[in-house]
Amino acid sequence: MQDPLSAIDDVTKEPYVNNDALGAVGASFGGYSAYWLAGNHEKRFKAFISHCGMFNMESWYGTTEELFFATHDLETPYWDPSAGQTWKLDSPHKYVQNWDTPLLVIEGALDFRVPETEGMQAFQAAQLKGIPSKFLYFPDEGHWVMQPQNSLLWQREFFGGWIGG
Repeated sequence: MQDPLSAIDDVTKEPYVNNDALGAVGASFGGYSAYWLAGNHEKRFKAFISHCGMFNMESWYGTTEELFFATHDLETPYWDPSAGQTWKLDSPHKYVQNWDTPLLVIEGALDFRVPETEGMQAFQAAQLKGIPSKFLYFPDEGHWVMQPQNSLLWQREFFGGWIGG
């Protein structure tokens, strides 16, 4: 995650960049990254958008239908005594105490890779902390928004003011 933080630090030095409208946006692993950055960005960003992002690695591990990625990337379940530091340090939910930036969460009910409950947890945390936040929910979409009418709504919300709008 040092790469996006370093990148945004360099970009803010450019004269054409509006530093009051910087946001981090991501889908899937990028959505996970947006949640993690929300707790570790040290006031660099003004808004976050997470589309189908993993919020709590342990709850995700117990609900995803795609254990290939978890097994490949994490190598062992979180309860295994040999579990590495990734399980302890890299889950975005461990940094919610630092959240202070507006958040748009986008989820599809038919997403079995990153179940909708991941976004629900993140949205709930933002709401409980009093952070301006919105939950955009598509009951008939999966990991990606594919239907034309849903896509129009997605675009309206995405470009409707969350990031520099």
